[in-house]
Formats: sequence, structure tokens, C-alpha cells
Amino acid sequence: MNLSRLIERFGHGLNREHRGDGADGVDFDQYEGRFPDNQNAIALIPGWTGSFPDTLGLKAGHLALHADPRIAWALGQYGSLAGKDILEIGPLEGMHTFMLNQQLPRKIDAIEANRLCYLRCLITNQILRLDRANFLLGDAMEWLEAHEERYDLIVASGVLYHMSDPVRLLELAAARSDALFLWTHYFTPEALPKGDVRYRPFTGREIVRPVGGLNLRLYERRYQNAAQNASFCGGPRDRHYWMHKQDILDFLRLLGFNSIEIDGNDEDHSGGPCFSVLARRM
Repeated sequence: MNLSRLIERFGHGLNREHRGDGADGVDFDQYEGRFPDNQNAIALIPGWTGSFPDTLGLKAGHLALHADPRIAWALGQYGSLAGKDILEIGPLEGMHTFMLNQQLPRKIDAIEANRLCYLRCLITNQILRLDRANFLLGDAMEWLEAHEERYDLIVASGVLYHMSDPVRLLELAAARSDALFLWTHYFTPEALPKGDVRYRPFTGREIVRPVGGLNLRLYERRYQNAAQNASFCGGPRDRHYWMHKQDILDFLRLLGFNSIEIDGNDEDHSGGPCFSVLARRM
């Protein structure tokens, strides 16, 4: 699908007011008639979530993900990234990548599966000059399955709960790094009772996955047509599974992570209970 069709699919077309009308501007949709500016590139792709640093005077999304305290906490716990190799799964729009890039790692492989998010990452890269980052469009699971390189740190913020197989993602990440940062939503019946509005996307189906002596609980969830919106940043499949919080921690230990630090546990988050985890083999 080309860019024009991708944009049209989400109801975001360029209009005559912005294009000009022939003599004073341009005739064709694929051309930009305004004064060259980074804001034009931001406006090209709909649905931005994150904002740019205020000093740039640019308008995008509303969340200051370029200064995200979750990533700042992880970096504070992990220590220096100087000279390190980083894998970032699901960079969204590249704002967390910006924070990682500031720490001068040797490289960042940032893998994004959502095509619109990937295009936003390229625009962010152009504007913020992320010289250590390599943005790749595709499935991070496929990368982890086939790519044998090890990383000093894997960052997966806002990813695990979108997966159709979150258990496999954790297994693959553990095979490629001794350090893993997660920010994720999780499920517990106490925190998400059936009367809670946040429970509505769940189907009520629970799967128990036996792994290494653990019975991992997976709770099926659907997006309820949210993917029709240009700002959608969920997973590639409608059916996805949230894990039980304790099962996440127990499975990380089973995978050999003997140092687990937790921050920001919030059972009242509007999207569902969530927390940050930095798991390491020490």
C-alpha cells in the first residue's frame, strides 16, 4: 500500500487550502506547496501520540514521550548505555528512541510493525537526528527468531500486552539479552473486575499455558474496532492476551533473570493495571 492510499484509508487527505490551486500553488496531491518546514512532515501522517521537545515549537501529539519518566527510571536503574547495543521493540514514533540515543549507545535497532508508526519514526529521526538509531519496519518476533545477535539491553515499552503470544516474546527476548525493560499492562481479577469499564475488551476466555512448571494465565482481549483510527498503536492481530502480573514476574525468574526491579505499579491506570520492570541476569 503506497503512502497516499495509506493516508486516504484513515480519512486524512490533503486539501486545496493547503495544496494551492494551480497558479499560486500546486495541482497534485503528492506535492507540498507550503514553505519547507518540519511541521509539514508531521502533518503528512495522521494520528501522532507523542509531542516534540517544546524548544522546537512543533505540534504533534500531546504526550511528552521524549521525556518519559518510565524510560528515565529504566536508564537510572540500568546505568550507562555508552557503547552498548540496544534493541527497541515497538518504538511507536521514536520518542523513546530519542531518549536512548541521548545516552550514546553504540547502536539502537528499533523495530516497528505498524506502518504509520514507522513513517512517524522516520519523520522523528529526520527532525531529532537520531544518529545511533536504525529504524526497521517489520515483526520483531521474526527478528528475534532469526537474528542471533545479542543485545546489552532490550526495551519493550507498551508492547507485551499487545501480543498474541506474549510468552514467546519473553522467551525470545531472554535468549537475546541479559537485560530487559518492560512497561506493560497486566491482568488480575481483583484489579479488573467484570463490572469495570476497562474489562469490556476482554472476552472472558482464559488460557493456561504450562511452561517449566509454571501455569501461565493468559486473558484474551479484543480491540473493538480501535484499529480503524489512524492513532491506533496496538498489535497486529485483533486477538491478543494480557498476562497475570505475578506470572510475568515468575516467568522472568524462570528465564534466568535473577535481579528484578519494579516501579510505577498503577492499578487505576485508565488503560488497565500497569507497571515497569527491569529484569537482569547479574
